[in-house]
Amino acid sequence: MLVKDTDLTGLLLIEPPCFRDERGFFLESFQAERYREHGIADNFVQDNHSRSRRNVLRGIHFQVKRPQAQIMTVIRGRIFDVAVDLRPGSSTFARWYGVELSDEGPRQLYMAPGFGHGFCVLSEFADLHYKVSCLYAPGDEGGLIWNDKDVGIHWPIELPIISGRDGAVAISAARLSSCLPIRVTRFV
Repeated sequence: MLVKDTDLTGLLLIEPPCFRDERGFFLESFQAERYREHGIADNFVQDNHSRSRRNVLRGIHFQVKRPQAQIMTVIRGRIFDVAVDLRPGSSTFARWYGVELSDEGPRQLYMAPGFGHGFCVLSEFADLHYKVSCLYAPGDEGGLIWNDKDVGIHWPIELPIISGRDGAVAISAARLSSCLPIRVTRFV
């Protein structure tokens, strides 16, 4: 397994071994011991599956009081996956990282607790599987506006399809640092 650091501490790009032949391929998308050997020791408690069509943009989402570690894997299609550092006190607060993930990769994106997550779909459809370290808590949802000018994400689509909920998010990264709990891990 190849694990690459990104410019944001706590954010890793993972390339699990993939065994291909004329029939297709096989890969282990998660094996706790192997991931622990690379510093990913979170206790993942829930798996989620999201399906979206071309040009759908979801995010930027996070849990406020119970931040989640996440491992993102594209099962079908192609997405531009984005993580935004929302850890108060982090030297990279409000910086973003984006990477294309697809079913051809295979690559995964690991986010330590304290990152916001969003993605847009580049293929006709995309199925995204993600493991999370805390159970989903509807009352603990947070959102960062997807086109925040201070964060400046360069989305590779021109006319995103956004849900009413995501479109109504009005909070910016500049206001977020005062809203997030101390509990979020601080990195310097």
